[in-house]
Amino acid sequence: MMLPRFYPIFDDVAWLDRALPLGVRLVQLRLKDRAPDDLRDQIRRGLALARHHGAALVVNDHWQIAIDEGADWLHLGQEDLDGADLAAIRRAGLRLGLSTHDHAELERALALAPDYVALGPVYPTILKQMKWHSQGLDRVTEWKRLVGPIPLIAIGGMSVARAPGAFAAGADVVSAVTDITLHPDPEARIADWMAVTA
Repeated sequence: MMLPRFYPIFDDVAWLDRALPLGVRLVQLRLKDRAPDDLRDQIRRGLALARHHGAALVVNDHWQIAIDEGADWLHLGQEDLDGADLAAIRRAGLRLGLSTHDHAELERALALAPDYVALGPVYPTILKQMKWHSQGLDRVTEWKRLVGPIPLIAIGGMSVARAPGAFAAGADVVSAVTDITLHPDPEARIADWMAVTA
């Protein structure tokens, strides 16, 4: 399966309003610490926006809402996997992306036949505290050898300048968060990303 090479992750549907008109075609909505009604509203609006722009929206974690709202994609971290009803997710036809950080997690992920595998953090990240040190580009190359034809997504500390190295190491897709959201001109930064991943 071929995926767009650029995969931004946002924490509010308002970012989709800014990114999707610029040509982003694969985007994740990662919503944390929100009331249930707000979660559902954000995901519902995000799905409508993505469909309007011909993009794929990946719902992070909230698998039941993703099923209820007719999402096409779901991303689960390793902790999220423990509480997810994988049979229900598969019955709903959701495509599934999984986070991995070490060999045990990769083995677990591959046993579930995911539609993509994410490896991170490739570089140090300020997004969240993690128990894993940065993986580095050699690990990207190793992961690509192990996942074979499954799309591999490099995440964590990624920037426009670092993207070519991640692709050269074997990543199929590069994911960015704070390189966009903390940039003084996010729209210009998205345009830079679109150029480097074209």
